[in-house]
Amino acid sequence: MQTARTLRDLSCANDYDPNSLPVDQARAFIREFLTPVAVTERVHIRAALDRVLACDVESPLDVPGHDNSAMDGWAVRFADLAPDRDTTLRRVGESFAGRPFAGELREGETVRIFTGAVMPRGADTVVMQERAQETPEGAMIAKGAVTKAGQNRRFAGEDLKRGGNVFRKGQPLRPAEIGMLASLGINEVSVYRRLRVAFFSTGDELRSLGQPLGEGEIYDSNRYTLHGMLTRLGCETLDLGVVPDVPEALEDAFRKAASAADVVITSGGVSVGEADFVKDLLGKLGEVLFWKIAMKPGRPLAYGRIGGAHFFGLPGNPVSVMVTFYEFVRDALLILQGRANVTQPPTFKATLAATIRKAPGRTEFQRGVLSPGERGWQVRTTGDQGSGILSSMSRANCFIVLPADMGNVDPGTEVDVQWLEGIL
Repeated sequence: MQTARTLRDLSCANDYDPNSLPVDQARAFIREFLTPVAVTERVHIRAALDRVLACDVESPLDVPGHDNSAMDGWAVRFADLAPDRDTTLRRVGESFAGRPFAGELREGETVRIFTGAVMPRGADTVVMQERAQETPEGAMIAKGAVTKAGQNRRFAGEDLKRGGNVFRKGQPLRPAEIGMLASLGINEVSVYRRLRVAFFSTGDELRSLGQPLGEGEIYDSNRYTLHGMLTRLGCETLDLGVVPDVPEALEDAFRKAASAADVVITSGGVSVGEADFVKDLLGKLGEVLFWKIAMKPGRPLAYGRIGGAHFFGLPGNPVSVMVTFYEFVRDALLILQGRANVTQPPTFKATLAATIRKAPGRTEFQRGVLSPGERGWQVRTTGDQGSGILSSMSRANCFIVLPADMGNVDPGTEVDVQWLEGIL
């Protein structure tokens, strides 16, 4: 697919259908317009968890820094070991981690050595302690205890060589990466600044927590769900609250959000309805494609730009907010953070435990419970799949992903599932 120069160019493409855009095509269209943040900062590695590296990291030293023993045992010269009988060697010292043997191993000699200790000069092999018997003079090495020189020995630079690449630009820093940086003596790294995301809900029926409910009014849960998902992704958030369905209030909220953030996310107001002013406003303030995605739940979805900010207009139903965030917004935010090689979370197969009713035509993301069975993983739905039943997301640990061309699904059928733990 040729890269579109603007969103309007894309809307004129032959394969663009705003009334029924396939899920994969919508993801691909969004990716065409994502450019990571460019501003970087230096942070201490204690503050670097889940940040994204803004440059490559090279090792300032060899890891390990010296040849050392992979286990407790005896440092020997392989040439001293008889191939067809036990060998007795004279003990001349010990080598501890952090306290090495100072001398040099000569013919017929051995040094008691411990895991991580520096290999004595002259020694080339370590015999594990279980294959040797300590004697008053030294150690008797069992026949065939080692089969080649260099066995049970870690070589300097075996893990990382001085000047070698440790991490590439775009690498997210997890606990393992932070530990590796510390092991190299690196206490600061260059990372991309945090992505700023502004969000608000639209709807006259919505009330914030702490406010009394009138007839027909409901508490706004979407902002709290979005805050949780954005926080898990390491974003800097700006909550603009509930904005009423009044053109002037919505325009003010959009302008404020776009001036303060890299990304603007709304919930509600992108479907067709008499009170949906968002479409007209965004045509005035930015460049936006309004899509009806061929998916369930979450059919109405908008993506575009307002000034310099990316815009995602999510549906108003609570489950639809989470599904569209997971399937479209999550990956986009990771790319904008500067992460390299971002891919959609993989699916894997599980056996369906009960019938699912489905009409062909749309990709469905049904909330499911995945559990081990006698013949592998099995999955069932959480029950009622209504897009307003937020409890279905609380009970679910996966999405059951049913392709657009699939109809009803019988028990025993293998289906695709996406695991949710650690993602949402």
